Amino acid sequence: MSETISEAEGANELMRLARQIAHHNRRYHAEDDPEISDAEYDALVRRNAELEEQFPHLVREDSPSRAVGHEIAASPLSKVSHEVRMMSLDNAFSDEEVEDFVARVKRFLSLAEDEPVAFTAEGKIDGLSCSLRYEKGELVLAATRGDGQVGENVTANVRHIADIPQTLSGEVPDVFEVRGEAYMAKEDFTALNAAQAEADAKLFANPRNAAAGSLRQKDDTVTARRKLRFWAHGWGAASHVPGDTQLEMMQQIEAWGLPISPDLKLCHDVNDMLQHYRSISKGRDGLGYEIDGVVYKVDRLDWQKRLGFVAKAPRWAMAHKFPAERAETTLESIDIQVGRTGKLTPVGRLAPVLVGGVTVTNVTLHNRDEIERLGVRPGDRVVVQRAGDVIPQVVENLTRKEDRPAFQFPEHCPECGSEAVSEEGEVDVRCTGGLICKAQQFERLKHFVSRAALDIDGLGEKTIAEFLALGWLDSGPADIFRLHQRRSDILALEGWKQKSVDNLLASIEDRRSPDAARLLFGLGIRHVGAVTARDLMKNFHELPALREVSERSHAGDADAAASLTSIDGIGTAVVEALDDFFHEEHNRTVWDDLLSEVSPLRYEVETLDSPVAGKTVVFTGKLETMSRDEAKAQAERLGAKASGAVSAKTDLLVAGPGAGSKLKKAEELSIEVIDEAGWAAIVAAAG
Repeated sequence: MSETISEAEGANELMRLARQIAHHNRRYHAEDDPEISDAEYDALVRRNAELEEQFPHLVREDSPSRAVGHEIAASPLSKVSHEVRMMSLDNAFSDEEVEDFVARVKRFLSLAEDEPVAFTAEGKIDGLSCSLRYEKGELVLAATRGDGQVGENVTANVRHIADIPQTLSGEVPDVFEVRGEAYMAKEDFTALNAAQAEADAKLFANPRNAAAGSLRQKDDTVTARRKLRFWAHGWGAASHVPGDTQLEMMQQIEAWGLPISPDLKLCHDVNDMLQHYRSISKGRDGLGYEIDGVVYKVDRLDWQKRLGFVAKAPRWAMAHKFPAERAETTLESIDIQVGRTGKLTPVGRLAPVLVGGVTVTNVTLHNRDEIERLGVRPGDRVVVQRAGDVIPQVVENLTRKEDRPAFQFPEHCPECGSEAVSEEGEVDVRCTGGLICKAQQFERLKHFVSRAALDIDGLGEKTIAEFLALGWLDSGPADIFRLHQRRSDILALEGWKQKSVDNLLASIEDRRSPDAARLLFGLGIRHVGAVTARDLMKNFHELPALREVSERSHAGDADAAASLTSIDGIGTAVVEALDDFFHEEHNRTVWDDLLSEVSPLRYEVETLDSPVAGKTVVFTGKLETMSRDEAKAQAERLGAKASGAVSAKTDLLVAGPGAGSKLKKAEELSIEVIDEAGWAAIVAAAG
């Protein structure tokens, strides 16, 4: 890496990257609705890999380098466990990286530098990964990749894909899983979006999203109405593999009746591989389908077996991605959008331009720093690329030297007028309006009533959205406690009955004396999570005391700031977030209004005499009978300190299923390890 960062900075960035990449994985794999381009996503993954290489001991249990696809959530389709895991591929973006890949293969196999290694090379179709299980030649199961271990059952859906035979021809192993991509041709994608527009339905961003959305349908008749195609690129579980090379096996799969890449070729050295890559790239625009790169695979299967796999990808394969397509146009204006978390995102409005077969009118400008880096202003001529064929971005300003005023990024939120600030070390600018900002109200209120915060039954997303639209929650969370005044109005709404209204109002009344830490967490103050809220309240006990110290800290009182940072687990980021929150008059108004409706109990942690009193406990893996926050609260009640990291100071590790690096480190340090049942016994014994 070009820059030098500390271990603490590396750990913090790895945490942020894990969360970002998991979010974008969910949007891409589970929701078929990506927010960023493939190139931007690849950049995040590459940055994560660089940091993990520099700090191997900081690799997280939830590291993106260990994940394939995304866990299936809220799917109408049944789940299927893959007999052989469906892996992803590592990516190369330059000739040098391909050369390094070939060199690594030779080193691993202990081959001389000049010893030839053959690779297959084929276009990387931009579709949805799918596994087809044939038993005695009959198709019995089809599944999506999912998270690599568990996918979705799409058997009924793939039976409508003409490219997929129900019965394989010729001599076939008793069990053979064909793996490949379900995709949509460009012309079929255009026709589908035209039909969607005519029906006033959601348009698909690109053929890949259209294919994924069409295949992952509970009603397979929807799939039948949308023309999908398929080509095979490999295999999974097999009772017998009738070939010694990748090329032989792909030719055999084709002979059984399944289509394969029309540009599959055997390459004998790096130059041959790169020449084929350039040949495919040159003819890309004329193809009837979208490809985003070329995949190389070691041809000999015995060498593939020796090379094996890393965490989520084979050592014997690599995807060589294409650069994004570009075009020139005029940046007509820059608008500022406020996201649901308060982030101010600049969006460029373009004179319409065709990029990669799609008309582009909007472009992301990411943040204030990116605008300054590009020097863009309305009226500039810019070069735009559809990175990864998803979300366009500006890569060059052709007229930055022309004499025009620089674009002034707003210092106040365009939605609510609150201050817009960026924290030290961060590029994002955020609205400080919080609960009074219309753009953020929904997410903030949803968080306020969530289980980890106030836990108010009956106030789900749909209800919050409905009440906000009616103007009943305009003043913020305090309005929730005034809903009893609207009982008759709620009853008049569609879907509400006397019992459901009574249950909702009773649930609200039950929270008029809330736990102070949960109330503080529910306010959504940046950096004040559930654990931090408890740490603060264990020290200050009552909310007014916390506010008084925070306001003195903001006024420059060094002792007040020190009284905050001296609390274990509280750093300058939390102090600054509290300072910013109480600095805004509208936040103080929301705070006072809320405390006029509720009476938080004095926060006291009653500690019990227990075997873990005074010890440091770490929880890792999946807890099946309680949440991680509940477990940490139990530890505190037993007089223990709940930590998030294993060190020489750790006394006890509670390990659930899926425990990884923390368990390994605990064993290396000879730290006592128990399971969740063992922890439950300690809690029960303490009463």
